[in-house]
Amino acid sequence: MRGVVFTGERGLELMQFPDPAPDTHDVVIEMKASGMCGSDLHQYRRPKGQSQATGIPVNEGPVIVGHEPCGVVIAVGSAVDAKMARIGQRVMVHHYQGCTQCNHCRSGWQQLCQEVPVKVYGNNAHGGHAQYLKVPANTLVPLPDELTFSAGAAIACGSGTAYSALRRINLSGNDTIAIFGQGPVGLAATQYAKAMGARVIALDISQPRLNRAKAFGADEVVDPGSNDPVAAIKDLTHGRYADLTLDTSSNPDARLNAIRSTKVWGTMCFVGEGGDVHIDVSPHLLRRAIDAGGVMDLLQHHPGGVRTVLGRARHRRRQPLYPSLVDRSGRRGLPTVRQAGRRQGRVFDVDAISPLPRALGIGEDRR
Repeated sequence: MRGVVFTGERGLELMQFPDPAPDTHDVVIEMKASGMCGSDLHQYRRPKGQSQATGIPVNEGPVIVGHEPCGVVIAVGSAVDAKMARIGQRVMVHHYQGCTQCNHCRSGWQQLCQEVPVKVYGNNAHGGHAQYLKVPANTLVPLPDELTFSAGAAIACGSGTAYSALRRINLSGNDTIAIFGQGPVGLAATQYAKAMGARVIALDISQPRLNRAKAFGADEVVDPGSNDPVAAIKDLTHGRYADLTLDTSSNPDARLNAIRSTKVWGTMCFVGEGGDVHIDVSPHLLRRAIDAGGVMDLLQHHPGGVRTVLGRARHRRRQPLYPSLVDRSGRRGLPTVRQAGRRQGRVFDVDAISPLPRALGIGEDRR
């Protein structure tokens, strides 16, 4: 089979790889859709010769990218119980593998494992931008029949991240939340926050994204490029600032403004990968008693979270969680992948992009 490999400095290449066969506890998935996440751009843009961009342990040799995979199980290992996976099952993949035995792993947070270097499919282990993907059976999340593979690929990472962040900061219907960045994760957070009853202030420098946020339920929208976002949030909250803030952009200015826009005794959360932020600890945090934290995506082994994320997707199944989930622009082959690299949140629907599916050898499925 052939898979997409990021070669550095915005370069990519279709490379030949052996077709995978399942080990004892693994499955092989025939890919139907594979998403492009904002965190992928760090690998896509990294300088040539630099092995990593986000602190993840690296693998020697070329690695197939794509950590938002969705497809159908076509082979299972000899020790895989039918309750975990069966041939023909439609699945998403929670793209991490830790030691599987520590408290973090056993509670569903394999990405936080401290016992072994975490394997990240699509980063330091082969991912979904290929015809087939081999992963441990314990990484699978069933995809309901009424959801498309495109939606499943988006839910596999971005929506889980958004929901996890809102859970982490204990959002309720009593709160006003300011969400910095209205890309795929930010828009998902906007939708979930509204569904949870909160008042949402959405911020982005892109007017089309602000329009989308408004259509998805945001009560107020702010363009930080044209307004002082901290002053705007202060005005919109009658001088109190936001109860909660969430930054999905990883932009240093947005991160700092998220902190400055949080009320006394408030809580803020970072979810955007990479980048940095300079915090003056005393005035920004200590003297305002602000809680600050970060979240990586949540999906697997969190039944409440999975039910909420999938239920919300079912409710809006005629309008995808993310804008332009499926690239139906008519672009062809690798230029389509490069274009998606500039606009994270894209999902490659193998039925919609041609001749990329044929170049990868991906099969047909119209669901």
